[in-house]
Amino acid sequence: MSLEIQNLHVRTEDKEILKGVNLKVSKGETHALMGPNGSGKSTLANTIMGNPNYEVTEGRILLNGEDVTEADPDERARAGVFMAFQYPATIPGVSVANFLRTAVNARREEPIKVKEFGSMLRANMDLLRIDPDFTRRYLNEGFSGGEKKRAEILQLAMLKPEFAVLDETDSGLDIDALRIVSDGVNALRGPEMGTLIITHYTRILQYVTPDFVHIMLNGRIVREGGSELATELEDKGYDWVREEVAAGAA
Repeated sequence: MSLEIQNLHVRTEDKEILKGVNLKVSKGETHALMGPNGSGKSTLANTIMGNPNYEVTEGRILLNGEDVTEADPDERARAGVFMAFQYPATIPGVSVANFLRTAVNARREEPIKVKEFGSMLRANMDLLRIDPDFTRRYLNEGFSGGEKKRAEILQLAMLKPEFAVLDETDSGLDIDALRIVSDGVNALRGPEMGTLIITHYTRILQYVTPDFVHIMLNGRIVREGGSELATELEDKGYDWVREEVAAGAA
C-alpha cells in the first residue's frame, strides 16, 4: 500500500516547476521532503491533492496502485489522502466539532451516529491533550498559529487517512506550537498511515524522526537518505547540496 509519484512534471502559469519527481511513501513510513523556498515542495503537495492550478504535463500519481492523476481533490480525500496546509482556512459560524463530523461523514456511506462520533472525538482529544472547549469554537476563527495546527492534527486523528501530507505545517510556529504538531504526529504514527512532512526547516525533525529524507532543488529530488541527512543539512545548510549537484552536472 503506497502513495507513489512517478516522473512527475508540473507547470503553472506557463512555468515548469516540477521536472521529473519520483517518490514513494508506503504505509507505516514517515518521509521528510526538504528544500529551500522555491524548490517546488508546495507544488508537489498541491499536485498530490489535485489542486487545479497545477497542470501535470507528464508522469503519474498512484494511490495503492490506482492512477489518481486526474482525480478530483474530494475523490483523493475520500480515497484516504489528507493534506495539512501551511495556512489553514477560517470558517466562521462552523464549529470545530461540526466541521469534523461533516469531514468524517464525507468518507462514510452511512452518517456516523452522534454517540459514536462523540466517543471518537473525546478519545482523540485525550490522545492529543486537547481541551474539550476547543471543539465548540468556530474553525480557525481567532485561533493562534498553534491552535490552527492543533485543529489540523485533530482532523488528522479523526479522519485516519492512509496518507498524510503536511505542507510546511511547522512554518512560523513557536516552540510550544511546534511541540503540539510534533507530539500529534508522533502519537498518530503507525503501520496504518504513511506520512510526508514537507519543510525547509530541520527543527520539526528534531521531534519527529523520519525514516527517509529527500532533498529537492529546482523541481527535482537530488539527494535521498535516512534521518542523518537532515542532521547534515542542519550543520551545512543547502549550499553543499547545490555545489554537489552543480559538480555532477559539469
